[in-house]
Amino acid sequence: MAFSTGNGGGGPMAEINVTPLVDVMLVLLIIFMITAPLMSHKIQVELPEVQIGAKKDEKAPEVPPITLAVKENGSLFWNDEPISKDQLESRLSVEAQKTPQPQINVRGDKTTKYRIVQDVVKIAQAQGMRKVGFVAIKER
Repeated sequence: MAFSTGNGGGGPMAEINVTPLVDVMLVLLIIFMITAPLMSHKIQVELPEVQIGAKKDEKAPEVPPITLAVKENGSLFWNDEPISKDQLESRLSVEAQKTPQPQINVRGDKTTKYRIVQDVVKIAQAQGMRKVGFVAIKER
């Protein structure tokens, strides 16, 4: 709110109050002084350069992923086909020898105990599978 100085008919003052402007500018100055040194990197690293126009000579063929479904009662399914643990081990050892290795997607019921899913993952890793992942549904 502006007050008159008393030398003219009581109208409002036409001058800007500079104090809040100076306060804001000082706060911004302090923020920039603190953050500016953080933006520079202390360790200089030579990053590799990429040629965007270069094409890969040989492209690895796409391998479809293998889906392992685990039910609450411990029954296993290999791409929607029932399978036993012994058959799972032998099939995974065969798949582990392929180049490139397919990815293993493990799907478990909501009520499946984690111990059962962990056993399936351990079997896959013991047979030499490197790409083992989990499938989940995003909540709505």
